[in-house]
Parts: sequence; C-alpha cells; structure tokens
Amino acid sequence: MTTSAELVEIALAEVGPGLGAAVLVSQSSTVNLRWALSGLTTNGLTSSRTVTVIVGAPVSGGTSAGVLSREGLDAEGVRALVRDTVALAREGEPAEDAAPFVTGDQLPGFTDPAAETGASTLAGVAEALGEVFGRSRAAGRESFGFALHEVVTTWLGTTGGLRYRHEQPRGTIELTGKAAARSRSAYVAGATRDFSDVDVLALDDEIATRLRWQERQIEVEPGRFTTILPPTSVADLMIYYLWSADARSAYEGRSVFSKLGGAGGGTRVGEKISDTPLSLLSDPYHFGLGCADRVLTGASSPTASVFDNGLPAPAATWLDQGTISALPTTRFSSELTGLPVVPPADNLVLTGTDGTGSTLDLLEGVDHGLLLSSMWYIREVDPQTLLLTGLTRDGVYVIENGEVVGATKNFRYNESPVDLLGRVEAYGATEICLSREWGEWFTRTAMPALRIEGFNMSTVAEGS
Repeated sequence: MTTSAELVEIALAEVGPGLGAAVLVSQSSTVNLRWALSGLTTNGLTSSRTVTVIVGAPVSGGTSAGVLSREGLDAEGVRALVRDTVALAREGEPAEDAAPFVTGDQLPGFTDPAAETGASTLAGVAEALGEVFGRSRAAGRESFGFALHEVVTTWLGTTGGLRYRHEQPRGTIELTGKAAARSRSAYVAGATRDFSDVDVLALDDEIATRLRWQERQIEVEPGRFTTILPPTSVADLMIYYLWSADARSAYEGRSVFSKLGGAGGGTRVGEKISDTPLSLLSDPYHFGLGCADRVLTGASSPTASVFDNGLPAPAATWLDQGTISALPTTRFSSELTGLPVVPPADNLVLTGTDGTGSTLDLLEGVDHGLLLSSMWYIREVDPQTLLLTGLTRDGVYVIENGEVVGATKNFRYNESPVDLLGRVEAYGATEICLSREWGEWFTRTAMPALRIEGFNMSTVAEGS
C-alpha cells in the first residue's frame, strides 16, 4: 500500500510547471462506544484516508484556487485528482486571498506511518460502565452516552518544499441520565487525549447529584439573574467569540470587533472590554490541548486561507486581562487591515490571574441565582453586538443562600459573550472541558466557571 507521505510526493509531482500547490493527506483511526437504557448498544473501529489538493493557477487578473478532496485513493487516483484540480483552477476566477504557497524543508518525522487507536483505549470506560449501569438500575434511572477516541495524522507538502506531519488525538465522553419517566434529565461531558484521565464513575456521580437536585421543582419567572456558567457553557460562548473575531469583518465594520465609524474605521484591538483579569488565548503547546503548530486547512474562510497551509500558527493571546489584544488573520486579511499575521491554533483557553475552585465554589455568596447545566441551539441574532440566543438544557438549578435548593424550567437566553465578559463577578480554576454545542468540531478547550451578573433569561422554554 502506498504510504500517505508517498501520496503527497506523487501528487506534487503531477502538478506540473508554472503552478503552485499544497497537498494534504489525512488518515484517521477511530473507536467508539455507545450505550442506552443502561446497557451497551454499539461499538466500532473505523479508519479512512482523505487527500486534498489545492492548486494555484495564473488566470486573467490574478491567481485562482482549485480545491478538491477525495477518499480512498491509490496512487493513480491521486494523479487523477491532481489533474482534475488543475483543470478546476485554470477555469476559476482570481482568488482574493491568493499568495505564494509556503516554502520550507522536510521536517522531522514526515515519513512516519499513521498513528492508530484501538479498542484498548476505551477498555477502562467499558469496564466502568458496568458499575454505572448497576448504579442506574438500583436508583431507578437510565444511563445513555457516547465515548469516542480518534487519532488523525495529517501530512502536508507544498511546491515550496515544505513537508510537515502532525498527529492529532482527541477523545470525548458524554453521559446523560434520565429519571422519573424521563421527566428529569442531566448531562455531563469531558474531553481527553487518551482517556487515561477520565473518571467515568465521578461523571456518573455528577449525573446522580443533578438528578437529585431536580426532585424539587421551583417556579421561576424569566428575568435577569446572577448566573453561574459551568466550563462547558463558557466554552460554547468563547468559541463563538473566536469564530466571530476575524480581522477582516472587524475592519470592514461588520462585527462587534469593529471600531465605531463603519467600514475601514479600524478594529477594537487595544480596547478594554472587562475589568476582570481574564485572558483568552490559543496555544498549540498548551498542556492537554496540543494541536498543530502550522495552518492545516482544506478550505478558505474568514480565519484561514488555503494558500496559508504550512504557515506557522504560534501561541496567540486574543484577550489580554480584559483587553482585546489580537484578532485572527490570514496573510490576506493582515495586509488588508494592517494587523499582524496571526493564524489561530486549533484550541482555546480562557484563564484568569487568580482563579481557583470549582463551579460549585462560585455558589458562595449568591443570595438568589441560577446554575446552568448546559446550552444548546445557539444562534447569532446581531453580529454588531455578537448577541446570541439559545436554550438551556438538562437542568437549570435554583440557588438560595449559596446552595442549590432545586431546579426550574429551561429558558431561552439572549446574551453577547463580549458584553458578558464585562459582567463577570467571579471565576474559578481553568479546566479542560467540552463544549456541548460545538464539541463535534472544536474539542480542545479549557475554561473556568464564570459567575455573571444579570444574565438575561428572556423566556421560559418547554422541554428538558
């Protein structure tokens, strides 16, 4: 079988003179477990390989980009893919983000084989689930969930000589517990690199605690409340912050990061938006959240350009102790806005100078407020303020005098993560967590729990 590194070389050799190109070969190995009604239902082990070819071709008015991806290719299939991509590029319109493909040398490890996962990675989870199912049946509740481990190995080659290989492990586990004829529901989740740090029984203990809190239902009308967001919900909001912070939209007056005055009026870089010393950053070498330290993308977007494949993506601080300090850029948007080239690494960390304690520690001192379990169905209402709307899910808990005293119905909320950062009353220790809304696409986050003043629960939402 032709190796992935060899496919990169075969593809680049097929490109032909006068053209620039980047070739990405991604090989994935995935294992999963699924359970429902307090019993295992399915498990599986899969693998796949995808080849993406990006060709820049001279056309009238500039350089076009042709991009095609296909799975399951042998050497001849890769050559055909390149020919089709070249033809596509020659027929295309000039790409506004066109730039020379990244140059460089072959980096160590490029020819190494793909990394693999296997059933043994989830053996500890499967063993612990036996006890979880016994606990659930004894307590009259039902356990549902999903655990996944994946390793994706990516090889990148460019006509500029760069050869780069990266291994990306990711693991997620999600547990849902239901009780009282499924009228009560609780959810917890976690992210990991290899499952060695996952305590399934502790996650199940959290499910049991939250279901007990829901035994007492308390009527609460919509309004603004002191609200504690767990790390998973903070991740939901901060990921949207990053995705909305591209420099071009800000420069052109189309986002909350635009300076007043509209298109070409500049950005809010350097503006203080919070008195709380919180910093938001991406770092490819952050402990437990390691990711590629170079751009690897098969499509251009406001924060990435296919021409930038292989460009270094070092650590970047987006918010520095409450001050907007950088916005994600490509080489194209950097030139347009005058901001430095800062490609975002594929992780996100929110941290404070002195955050300690857990989510529950933030209950102390709250006379009357709410504790969320998780959010879902998050949608943007207004890009100029980054106002988001969404629903709470699987438990909204009522706090009285520093303690959880029961649960109430779910709400629809309306909040902006930018505005919200200015109303942080307290925060806990930063911990690795999994966004519920975006966890399928963005799995590497570390966030503290936040206590927010006046969180806007706009209406009651039916359902659990």
